[in-house]
Amino acid sequence: MTASPLLSAFRSSLSEAWASGAGLLLPLGFFAGTATMVPFTLGSEAELLSRVGPGILWLALALSSMVTLERVFQADLQDGALDLWLQDAGSISLIAAIKTLTHWLVSGFPLVLLTPLIGFMLGVPSEKMIPAMLGYAMGGLVFFLWGGVAAALSASVSRAGLLIALIALPLYVPALIFGVQMVEAGIDSPSFLFLSACTLFALGVAPAAMGAALRLAAE
Repeated sequence: MTASPLLSAFRSSLSEAWASGAGLLLPLGFFAGTATMVPFTLGSEAELLSRVGPGILWLALALSSMVTLERVFQADLQDGALDLWLQDAGSISLIAAIKTLTHWLVSGFPLVLLTPLIGFMLGVPSEKMIPAMLGYAMGGLVFFLWGGVAAALSASVSRAGLLIALIALPLYVPALIFGVQMVEAGIDSPSFLFLSACTLFALGVAPAAMGAALRLAAE
């Protein structure tokens, strides 16, 4: 397999992720809006906010990761690019992984950089910020990979946002649980190892699952 299809997939995913200027702004706005509304509903008690803050950030991250997933593969199915990629049987899984990781780079990684600001607003202790950022980077990658599987399964469905959520959210649960526990216990805890295992498992399994789902969508 030459680098041309991979480069083409990378470029197309960049343009799709930035479509209508929403690739960065929409997930950031959703993440920030979800997290900052919590103090208004729970009150301004510092102890309560610091206790629930990490969990709220993780939930906001999981929901924000799904905002742009609907358009990851749909355009490729509609314009025939998917059919061209499927002619090389060994490339589709790698191309799907590249497209998903590019969407994470544009739409997911900026959420990690926003974590200290939102965490400060929620009263998350400063010593938990570094574990939180590391956990969100790993967890966000897991969310986008499993979300990519959901997007591939629903590529032939118009307005598939709800279907993507129904497929992806159960797959998010392990990373969500271990991520919250890791922020509380630190990177030297078993939760960090479990979150790392979730990330490695998603990296190993999700691309193949996306490839298989895209083959079904193209039939």
